[in-house]
Amino acid sequence: QVQLVESGGGLVQTGGSLRLSCAASGHTFSKYVMAWFRQAPGKEREFVSMISWSGGMMDYADSVKGRFTISRDNAKNTVYLQMNSLKPEDTAAYYCAATQRWALGLTRADYDYWGQGTQVTVSS
Repeated sequence: QVQLVESGGGLVQTGGSLRLSCAASGHTFSKYVMAWFRQAPGKEREFVSMISWSGGMMDYADSVKGRFTISRDNAKNTVYLQMNSLKPEDTAAYYCAATQRWALGLTRADYDYWGQGTQVTVSS
């Protein structure tokens, strides 16, 4: 089992920044590809970004490219999402997730472990 706990959400104005963190415990963190998803009210949970086991490969949704940066610190068992130039449409609950395989286009069903989420609200 892997336990994931997100933190860092909050209320920010348009154009502002936030950094989300996801702390993992329970298994060897470096064995897992980590990802961030988000879910706005009334919408499906959608992929935001993912990072490979050692951090050498990353992928982003088109909607966040150039604004969000994913990173990880395997010594701290933590994955981060730096969010800059935030927009009202970024408002959502943000979830981190873990899987042991890397492939572009992985869906929600491909991830084995999920955190409880952290709320990000961007005011206009």
